[in-house]
Order: sequence, then structure tokens, then C-alpha cells
Amino acid sequence: MDRDKYYINMGTREISLNHDGNNDDFVIYATSEEVRALREVFDEIYNADTESFYRAHVPFRPYHNDRANDETDMDMKMAFQKIYELGDETTKAHITEMGVLKD
Repeated sequence: MDRDKYYINMGTREISLNHDGNNDDFVIYATSEEVRALREVFDEIYNADTESFYRAHVPFRPYHNDRANDETDMDMKMAFQKIYELGDETTKAHITEMGVLKD
């Protein structure tokens, strides 16, 4: 399968074929199936973020005992791993420098 160049913005969870404005946090080369898998991870991050938003309004539940926050952290790490695997050399160097894939 052919791999196309995609631009990734982690803040907005955008995956785009077109470079526009600030959507170039990372650059990946991926098949449509690989992009779909990354989109699914981004959707999971969104769902966990939404759950965390509502949990944040419950003052007696501490952050460190919150499953939604743990899911967000795990999904973010999974997204960075996928982006690293599909990324160009600049993307790989950036993610390595960030240190987000270390255990």
C-alpha cells in the first residue's frame, strides 16, 4: 500500500493531508489504515478527556485515583508511539527529545 504524507496536530488531534497553519507538530507517512488506527486512538483520548472533565467537578475524587486520567495518559503514550513509528526523522527526533515514550 502507498503511504501518504500527513500532518499531525496533537493539541487539536488533527490528521491532515494538507499543511495549513499550525497542523504540523509532527509529520508521518502512513496508509489509510494506519491513519484510521491513529484516529481511533485520538478518539479514545477525546472520550477519556471528556470523562475527566466531568470528574474534575467532583472535589472528593483525587486525580491519582481517577481511571479516566490514567486512560488519557495511556492513550497519549499510544498515540505518540504510533506517530513515532510512522514519523519522519524530524518527528522521531522530536518525540525522542520529549521523552514521552520512556517508562
